[in-house]
Amino acid sequence: MSMLTLSRVPLRCPEPRRFDWPSPTKVPRVWLTVTFAAFAAYALVMALVTTNHLHRLWGIFAACAYLLAAMVVLAWRRARGLDLALVVSLAGALITPLVLMAGARLQQPEVRVINTSAAMLVHRGTPYVGPAALAAAHNPNVFDPYLPAMTMFGMPRALLGFSVLTDPRIWFGVGFLAVFAAALAAAGARDVLRWTVLVTASPVIAFSLAVGGTDIPVLACICLGLALLWHRPHLVLAGLSLGAASAMKATAWPALLVAAVLVAARDGKRAAWTLCATALAVVAAVVGPVALLWPRALVQNTVLFPLGLASIKSQAVSPLPGHLLAGTGQGGHWAAVALLALACLGIVVSLVVRPPRTVPAATWRLVIGLSLMFLLAPATRFGYFLYPLGLLAWLGISWLGSVRADPESTEPGSAKSANSAAQASYQPANQGSPAASGTTYFTVWA
Repeated sequence: MSMLTLSRVPLRCPEPRRFDWPSPTKVPRVWLTVTFAAFAAYALVMALVTTNHLHRLWGIFAACAYLLAAMVVLAWRRARGLDLALVVSLAGALITPLVLMAGARLQQPEVRVINTSAAMLVHRGTPYVGPAALAAAHNPNVFDPYLPAMTMFGMPRALLGFSVLTDPRIWFGVGFLAVFAAALAAAGARDVLRWTVLVTASPVIAFSLAVGGTDIPVLACICLGLALLWHRPHLVLAGLSLGAASAMKATAWPALLVAAVLVAARDGKRAAWTLCATALAVVAAVVGPVALLWPRALVQNTVLFPLGLASIKSQAVSPLPGHLLAGTGQGGHWAAVALLALACLGIVVSLVVRPPRTVPAATWRLVIGLSLMFLLAPATRFGYFLYPLGLLAWLGISWLGSVRADPESTEPGSAKSANSAAQASYQPANQGSPAASGTTYFTVWA
C-alpha cells in the first residue's frame, strides 16, 4: 500500500539584479536624468569649441533639447515623463536640425558626394569618377570612398530633384530606425520602440545623422546581422544583412569575418559557408558590375583614397594616432599602414586561436578590432567610433531583455531547459534550510 506524501517544492522567483531594466521605464529617474544631462554637456561643449558651423548649429539645438528632456524626467514620473522626454530629445537633437539643414542645403561633404555619385549613376551608368579625372582633380570630394550600395540613398534626389524628403540623411534615419529596431527585437530586447528612440536621440546617432550620417545604415545592418545569429540563428537572413552592410562600406567587412568565425566555431563549417555565400552573393551583385567595367576607378576611390595612397589626401583628419603618425612624412605614413596591418593580423590570429562561440563574445571582439583600426588608420576621424559605441548599445539593451527572459542563464543568449532550471532552484524540504526570501510554494502529491 502506497502512502500519499506532501512535499514542498520551492519555485524561486529570480533574484532582482542591480540593472534589471528591460525597458527604459524601469531605469531609475536619477540615471535617466544623468544620462540626458551628459548628452546636454556633450552638445554644449560641441557648440562652444567647434569651428564647424554645422556642428555648432547641432550643438545649440541638441543642448537645449537634452536639458529640457532632463527636466521633464525630473518633473514627471514613470512612462509618461519618459515618453515626453524621448519626444523632446528626438525632436530637438535630430529632427529639427536635420530638417533645417536639409532645407538650407547645409551638409557635410560626404552627403554631397553621395548625391553626385547617384546623379552620375543615373546619367553615366557609374557612380565613380574615372582615373583621368581623378588625376587632374584638386578637390578630395571628387573621390567617392563608398561602395555602390551607398549610392542608393542618393537616388531619390537624382530622380526626383531637390526637396527635404529627398535628402539622403532622411533615408539614413528611416533606415536606421527600422533596421535597428528589428535588430533589438531579433536579439530578444524588450520595449523595442522606446530603446530605439533613446539610442537614435543620443548624440552618437543624432549628431551623425544631422550633419552626415553615412555610417548609420551600415551600423544598423551589422547589428541586425549579429542579432539574427543569436537565439534562433537565421543564416540566410543574417548573410543578407551583413552583405548589404558590406556592399555599402568597407568598415562592415570585419563584421562579416567575425560572424563567419562565430558560426564556424558554433554551428560548423557548412553553416559558415551558407552565411558567407549569402553575404558574398549580395556584394557580388552590387559591386561586381562596377568592378568588371571600371576596376581602376573602383580601386582608386574605395581603396587607395581611404588609405591615403591617392594623389589627394582624405579630409578625415581627427588627431588620432594613425593620422598623427602619417603626418610626420612618407615614412610615418607607411609606418601607420604597417601598424594597421599588424593590428588586423592580430585580430585574425585571435579569431583562429580562440574563436568566439557566442554573439556577445563576437561583438566584443568586433568592437576591439574596429577600435584598433580607427585608432591606427592614416585617414580617420572620431565619428567612426560610432560603430563600437553603437554595437555596445545594441548588445547592452539586448542583454537586458535576454537575461530577463532567461533568469537562470549565466551568459546572455544561453539557453537552459525547464527541467535543469527547476533542478537548479529545487531544495529538499527535509534539509531544514530556511526558505529564501521571495520563495513561493505549491503542493505535490506523490
